[in-house]
Amino acid sequence: MDPAQTEQQQAAQPAQFPPQQPMDGNGINHQQSMAMPEMGNQFLNQVPTNGGMPNGQHFMPDPSASAMPMPGAELMMPLMLANGQAQVPPSSLSADEVALYDRQIRLWGVAAQAKIQSANILLITIKALATEIAKNLVLAGVGSLTILDDAPVSESDLGAQFFLAEAAGDDPSSIVGQNRAQVATPAIQKLNPRVRVQADPAGVKVKGPSYFAQFDIVIATDLDLDTMNLINTATRLNGRAFYAASTHGMYGFIFSDLIEHQFVIERDLGNVPTECPKQETRTRSVVDVKTKKEGTRTIECVTKRELYSTWFLASDLATLSDDYLKSKRRLRGVSPTLSCLRALWEFMQINGGRIPGNRDDLKLFTQIATQKHKALSLPSETLTPEFLRSFLQNLGSEIAPVTAILGGQLAQDVINVLGQKEQPIQNMVIFDGTTMEALMYPLHPEGVIGAALLSLGGGDNAMAPNGAGMMMPPGGDMSAMGMGYDPSMGGMGMMNNGMGGMAPPPPQQQMNELQLQQQQQQQPPPQQQQQEANARPQTQMESKPGESNVAASGSGAPATTGTASAADKAAGDVAPQGS
Repeated sequence: MDPAQTEQQQAAQPAQFPPQQPMDGNGINHQQSMAMPEMGNQFLNQVPTNGGMPNGQHFMPDPSASAMPMPGAELMMPLMLANGQAQVPPSSLSADEVALYDRQIRLWGVAAQAKIQSANILLITIKALATEIAKNLVLAGVGSLTILDDAPVSESDLGAQFFLAEAAGDDPSSIVGQNRAQVATPAIQKLNPRVRVQADPAGVKVKGPSYFAQFDIVIATDLDLDTMNLINTATRLNGRAFYAASTHGMYGFIFSDLIEHQFVIERDLGNVPTECPKQETRTRSVVDVKTKKEGTRTIECVTKRELYSTWFLASDLATLSDDYLKSKRRLRGVSPTLSCLRALWEFMQINGGRIPGNRDDLKLFTQIATQKHKALSLPSETLTPEFLRSFLQNLGSEIAPVTAILGGQLAQDVINVLGQKEQPIQNMVIFDGTTMEALMYPLHPEGVIGAALLSLGGGDNAMAPNGAGMMMPPGGDMSAMGMGYDPSMGGMGMMNNGMGGMAPPPPQQQMNELQLQQQQQQQPPPQQQQQEANARPQTQMESKPGESNVAASGSGAPATTGTASAADKAAGDVAPQGS
């Protein structure tokens, strides 16, 4: 055969990377050092529930799973599904892909890059934050990115979303009113033609639980509390990783629920080998330790497991860990943004999704924030009127540098979870742009619910998780939850994983525990808060250009006689002049 033809045939074949197992300057064999353990897809204590969702929230009927048998009536049983990502085929990259992703391959390895390229990601709501997330994931080379958004483009969207601005060209009004996902998709696709980018113009609430099973990771951005809880319920039922994130001006958060995630830390073997099995924290444990030789070095490969709580529990019922509660210094360092975000989520639930917009809203918000701050055992002096004013002034706005920071951090964690190389977010990141801090807080429930959620069994499977925070009413009657019935949710059968985990407590005991936690927060019922707000006259606030409708300058609260409550003082300090 002609030598020239032989060279052409060899060039046309996919290149196995690295072709000859090259060593770097430290004598590290890349093909060996980048081998990743496979993740299990087994179900662990699967639960028949869509529990934990507030009243009025439900999935649209999904007949694809309605043929499954109905569960027994012994419920309120916790759920834990292994975070089952798609199985990755033997990693082979074409020569073009090796050249394109060369720097990434050198950073996190060929095995991690192969997992990234096989990942299917769902991104819900394409606003400024999701724009940054999409950019980073597409440039990293994920397998596919689906953008789910049923909202039309508005003029306010053009300010911080560069994909929409590119599509608009010289005439921004030409895209106003069109579907936001469909308009942004072509510009996102241009970043990396190798990634399958597609738009879904439907609403997330019309999707049945089985819709989320086709994705490895689901990312929900800029949604209300109930909708994020709805999506997290579906991802739990399908064993899929879930992220939630949102920004309000200079403030924002990232939440992750990876259910059960394993990752491998590689380091030089020290004088004292790592103990295994070992419980490092309440959620993290060492499950396997192996060693390997790389030249003259002995490398220790430590496999760790992280367990996670649901959004329903972490967003309100969960408390800070004992490491914080035992240290006044650490409690003083907790960002008051956490208390304000929890207060905002509850306020929006009470008021149909709207943000505070008048004087009475500010007083109600301040009362809720004070209660949330106290429930977290945080010192009252850290929740100042000045901070409340700053937080409220930022509501409803998008600031590009903030969305770039949070979007980049979330996308980086998604890549890390796919590669299983480093410790991921556990489980809430709170960003404060005024101090330029993004602090991570592990938020998990205490008591019986927390024990069932994060308990570890004994015997040969000592590190097997036992449950999570997915709940149904006693007797397993979904109609008692006050929501529409979804046949696909009721068909999730119960499985005994045989791992020797702690048996879940009786339903009544779990309900008593949940009620006790709510009473400890000393929070009035939402109906009482709303009645108090309605009893006061509604005074609309004036806003300045460039500020939200809660922007305030100075403390123009009218003088009152007698002793004012702390909430009244804080609300008065936030209120604008002349209101």
